[in-house]
Amino acid sequence: MDEEQIAAIRALPKVELHLHLEGAAPPDFIRRLAREKSVRVDHIFRPDGSYDYGDFVHFLTVYEAATSVLKSPEDYARLTRAVLEESAASGVIYTESFLSPDFCGGGDLGAWREYLAAIREAADEAERDLGITMRGIVTCIRHFGPDRAKRAALCAAETAGDWLTGFGMAGDENRGHQKDFAWSFDMAREAELNLTTHAGEWRGAREVREAVRDLRVARIGHGVRAIEDPEVVDILVEKGIVLEVCPGSNVTLGVYPRIAAHPVDKLRRKGVKLTISTDDPPFFHTSMADEYEALAHAFGWTEEVFEDIAVTAAEAAFCDEATRAGIRKRLERP
Repeated sequence: MDEEQIAAIRALPKVELHLHLEGAAPPDFIRRLAREKSVRVDHIFRPDGSYDYGDFVHFLTVYEAATSVLKSPEDYARLTRAVLEESAASGVIYTESFLSPDFCGGGDLGAWREYLAAIREAADEAERDLGITMRGIVTCIRHFGPDRAKRAALCAAETAGDWLTGFGMAGDENRGHQKDFAWSFDMAREAELNLTTHAGEWRGAREVREAVRDLRVARIGHGVRAIEDPEVVDILVEKGIVLEVCPGSNVTLGVYPRIAAHPVDKLRRKGVKLTISTDDPPFFHTSMADEYEALAHAFGWTEEVFEDIAVTAAEAAFCDEATRAGIRKRLERP
């Protein structure tokens, strides 16, 4: 694939459905905010200024240390603007970001409303200035346990609407079981929120099966290890479950050794609906344009393949139909 083809692929309009707001914080942004607040977080950075972590559990620790610098609704407004500027520069026209009441007000509903209002105001300004549309998905944190998840679900249910449109679960997949969080997902479902959950990144195909069975989600974050069980792949295809695939994240964290070994192409060829996202882009030294380029090199994916994936993402987006129609229009070739 020549440079002209790669440039055209990088320039395509993109739809991202799996982005953690705090995890997308540029390191410079966190360092600058830490200096303003006299908070010491030097230990989470490498000499070159990037985030410093080892395995997945250490990554979660560093993630939460970086998040601890964000202490007010105004901090989150500034973060939202910084993240959306990065996304828009990579060609993203629509993004869904995971937001956690645990980090935004400690699970208190009143505080959560203030944080959410600040995030939404910043997102609206970015849409006006940068042309990127954002919607929010509340996530409970799996390793914080089911009881705290219930508080997150209450925050989600009480603020559900045209902007806060989904509920999901992030965190350490090796802690507990999907079914432990069924109460929270049932509450979110009753509030007419769309559902997703992280599964099939670490525990394998069985975790994907349990996510579909026990939480009845429409999408799954990652889900790539479904490839290890043909029956689970068939379940995804039959039910039309959409995977939020983050190849660069999976490689950097060691789920797969390199992009060429990633099962995203096999899953696509087997008929699984999937989308491409960055997860926590500065942690994994990636962007949506970088993800597209890496996949083009690894699998020979053409502009048409990426356009089809973007359309799949638009159809799977947790937004109202008017917003979806606008995304579709912007994805059309001139």
